[in-house]
Amino acid sequence: MAGSKTLWFLTGLGVGAAIGMLYAPFSGEDTRDLIGRKTEEGRNLVTRKTGELRQQVTEIADRGRQAVNRQVDQFQAAVDAGKQAYREASSSTPETGS
Repeated sequence: MAGSKTLWFLTGLGVGAAIGMLYAPFSGEDTRDLIGRKTEEGRNLVTRKTGELRQQVTEIADRGRQAVNRQVDQFQAAVDAGKQAYREASSSTPETGS
């Protein structure tokens, strides 16, 4: 969904730049300079947003990993407690010989 929004944003950016060139109040050289600056700004924006997205994905993955590790630890503690309870119950029950 976020990729779709980004695609529409970039499409709008391109259409806006094209319309801007058609109605540009500047000379050709000034317009080229403006286009170069705006292109660089757009590139910087995409680079920054990509970095932010990468950081968010990393944070989400870390939280997921931590949640899984907590669940594994809780499960292991429950298994260990069950084993201990079984050993205690087995050792306190008198053995009957047949």
